[in-house]
Amino acid sequence: MNLTQARISRRPVTIAVALVGLVSLAIGAHAALNKRALDAAKAVGTEQTGSIGQGAARVALVIGNGHYPDANAPLAQPINDARGLTAALRAQGVDVDVVEDATRDDMARAIERMKSKIRKDTVVMLFFGGYGIQVGRESFMIPVDAAIWKESDVRRSGVSIEQALDAMTEKGAKAKLVVVDASRRNPYERRFRSFSHGLAPISPPENALVLSSATPGKVTDDGKGQYSVLVTELLNNLNAQTGAEQVFNKTRVAISRASDGEQVPSVSSSLLEDVRIGG
Repeated sequence: MNLTQARISRRPVTIAVALVGLVSLAIGAHAALNKRALDAAKAVGTEQTGSIGQGAARVALVIGNGHYPDANAPLAQPINDARGLTAALRAQGVDVDVVEDATRDDMARAIERMKSKIRKDTVVMLFFGGYGIQVGRESFMIPVDAAIWKESDVRRSGVSIEQALDAMTEKGAKAKLVVVDASRRNPYERRFRSFSHGLAPISPPENALVLSSATPGKVTDDGKGQYSVLVTELLNNLNAQTGAEQVFNKTRVAISRASDGEQVPSVSSSLLEDVRIGG
C-alpha cells in the first residue's frame, strides 16, 4: 500500500472518532441543561409556594400556670396542657422549653432563653395557659406570684403578650406562633372591675399567627377533661400534615361546633408563608 492509500484508509476512522466526540459533547451539554432546568424549577416552586424549608429551626416556649395563691382552688388543666403539648411538640422535632407555675422572674428568664435560640430561619411558638387580663387593649399573662389589687398592678406584675411577640420579631424570627389559653374568670379582676373583660384583640406583627381560647372580651369556663377544650382540639389537629394556620382554624371550628357557639376561639394571622409547627 502506498502513502496515498494509507491516508485515504485512515480518513473514515478519523471522521468516526470526531463524530463520537461530538455526540458525547452533545449528550453532556443536554444533561447539564436538564439539570439546570430542574434546579430552576425547584427554585421557582419554592418561591411560588412561599413555604419555609423543612430545615428551618423550630423552638417553643410552653408555660402552664395552675397554682395561684390568690385563687380559691388550683387550675388543674394548664399544667396538664403544658405537659401534653410539650410531649406532642417534641415528638415532631420541636425544641421545647417548658415552665410550670412560673413567677414573673421565671417567665422573664424563659423569654430570654427563647430569644437566645431565635435565628433568621427560626419558627418560634409561645404557649401560655393560666390567667390572663387585659389593660388598655393589651393582654397580659399573669404569673403565679402576681400581686394585683388595682388595674395599674397588672402592667407591673403581668407579662405582655404583645411585648413577647415584639421580642420575637426583633430577634428576626422567620415566623411567630402564639397560643393563649387564658380567657378565664380570675381572682384579680373582681378587685377592681365589676366583671371580667377577657383578653383584648391581639394584633399579630408581620408573619405571625395567634390563637386565643375565646373571642376578645369573652371568658370561658374550664371543662372536666384532662386538658382544656382548646388544647384538646389543638392536640387532635396537631399531627395533621397541614400548615399551622389550617391547624389553628380547624381547632377554632371544632370548639365552636362542640360548644354550639358558646365558645369561639379567635385566630389572627399575618402569615406570609406556609408554616408547619413540626419539622
